[in-house]
Amino acid sequence: MVFSSISFAQKKQNFVIVIDAGHGGHDAGARGVADLEKNITLDVSLRLGNMIEKNHKDVKVVWTRKTDVFLELWERTRISNDNHANLFVSVHCNSAVNTSATGTETFVMGLKRSNETDEVSKRENSVVFLEKNQERYEKFNPNDPEAVIAFEIMNAAYKEQSLRFADLVEKNFVSRDNRKSRGVKQNNFHVLRGNASPSVLVELGFISNSDEGEYLATEEGKQKSAETLYESFKQFKKEY
Repeated sequence: MVFSSISFAQKKQNFVIVIDAGHGGHDAGARGVADLEKNITLDVSLRLGNMIEKNHKDVKVVWTRKTDVFLELWERTRISNDNHANLFVSVHCNSAVNTSATGTETFVMGLKRSNETDEVSKRENSVVFLEKNQERYEKFNPNDPEAVIAFEIMNAAYKEQSLRFADLVEKNFVSRDNRKSRGVKQNNFHVLRGNASPSVLVELGFISNSDEGEYLATEEGKQKSAETLYESFKQFKKEY
């Protein structure tokens, strides 16, 4: 009994963050003006995790990938849940046909959608077409009242904390880096939907834009992006 109590106390002491570098392997993600999305997201994710490991010995950092490998979306969620994450952060880069589009934005699970956010979710969810078993992803019908109620109940437990972390990220991008923020938004993302923890998907900026794409491919751009996510994590963990 003493051993069980000690083990439980040690387990409760640790904060677990799962950092998910979007795309990877044969899934390059968006093709930017200076680099591929999969390369930028991996670099930023590794920097973020290393900063946390260095400065927070009570935090367990788990990466869904640390190399250029392909992971199916359900695998990323499974890694998060298997490690009993207290926070899940999926790192991505945006892209648009309109190359003048700029700015960061952070998503949480939800049903408040627009044509603009639908385009982002369609692009990020399109990874399933590279997967072998696409049937594992249940299709959600927003016109079915029972489905909507079930959806809202499932996400209610972590929605407030997800929104809080997302808000910290966007405010820090503006105050720390003088970046343009497109705000906190909600939509239906496969990589967020199955997570039993506060979860966000961060778009670091538009790599289709000449200025922003060049910036995010530089050492300064990747380092500052990681530092902003780290500062947001520090604030979130303190409140948590």
